[in-house]
Amino acid sequence: TVDLVESGGGSVQAGGSLRLSCVASGDRYTVFNMGWFRQVRGKEREGVASIDNAGGTMLSDSIQCRFTISQDHAKTTVYLQMDSLKPEDSAMYYCAFAPGRPLGANFLQPRWYSYWGQGTQVTVSL
Repeated sequence: TVDLVESGGGSVQAGGSLRLSCVASGDRYTVFNMGWFRQVRGKEREGVASIDNAGGTMLSDSIQCRFTISQDHAKTTVYLQMDSLKPEDSAMYYCAFAPGRPLGANFLQPRWYSYWGQGTQVTVSL
């Protein structure tokens, strides 16, 4: 079991920035991915960014290079730096953990993740 706790969400004006954090604890894996997803009520969960145990990253085309994912040296905390925020970025943001690296997996798809945090709300206003 992997426990994930997100923080850093809040309300900002368009053009502002937020930095989300996700602290992981529990079982340890040498090969894994951690990702950030977002979801609006009534819509499907959308992959935002992912990072693997070696520091390799993936970013959704939809964020247009405005977000950056990173992790600390111990690989226990993952961050999502969000800049130039837009109202359409408003969502509940979830951190997720995927053990291993299945062949052909796309780690911007939620189906590949086994563990999820409770989410942190991001609201961007005009």
